[in-house]
Amino acid sequence: MNLSPATTPSNNTAPSAKMRRPYQVAEAIKSWIVEQGLQPGDKLPHEQTLMELFGMSKGTIRETMRVLEAQGLIITRTGPKGGAFINAVSEPLASSLLSNYFFFNELSVKDIYQLRRLLEPELVANLAGKLTEPQLAALESNLEKYAEPAKTAEDERRQHIDSLQFHLILAELAGNELLGFMIRFMVRMLTDLTVYRRLYEPPNHELWEQGFNHQKNLIVALRDGRAEDARAIMHEHMDMAQRLMEAQEAEMARRFMRHTP
Repeated sequence: MNLSPATTPSNNTAPSAKMRRPYQVAEAIKSWIVEQGLQPGDKLPHEQTLMELFGMSKGTIRETMRVLEAQGLIITRTGPKGGAFINAVSEPLASSLLSNYFFFNELSVKDIYQLRRLLEPELVANLAGKLTEPQLAALESNLEKYAEPAKTAEDERRQHIDSLQFHLILAELAGNELLGFMIRFMVRMLTDLTVYRRLYEPPNHELWEQGFNHQKNLIVALRDGRAEDARAIMHEHMDMAQRLMEAQEAEMARRFMRHTP
């Protein structure tokens, strides 16, 4: 197999002709892995075989291996039984790589909630009546962590994080890996944003009280199998949280401006 821009597939998932050669070869190897039905833990062919399969030089194949390793798709081991082995990308690594994309494309509270408002109401509507008592108990146990209003800034920080953990638990129960991953990613991004920008610092009793009551009522709707009520509660919860978190964001921006020379 001699890979070149002329022989690279031209469908929408193919790498751009302007993509550097090692990245083109990496995409070709990923397609080859799928075609061969290889699984995590399987060993890739030796370097010489890969050179022959893809019609590439030793230098290009070695750089391609570094690309695939950076992407988390292979791991290399040394020694007599060493080589390049296919690796299943973990969710923390996938989230980290995706977070890097937004590193210089700063997200706002509004950006995150725009998607949360679309996805999370549908998630809970689908979960209504399907959760086991241990699963519902996990949500109730999480709710107990912030059953009382915060007394200090540290309490505020902890309660913000714990209340977002409630949504991570729901996402884990999604039954749809893509939906669950997207919601978990957004919740983690919001958690990081809340901590890094200290959005928990302005005390906000309304945010705690309404958020707690929404989540408490949601658990009841989920247990009772009331899908439409669950959807409506989550919609209201998202609307309230976005409004008040945007206010927190604006307040912290004003504080920053007041202290900027």
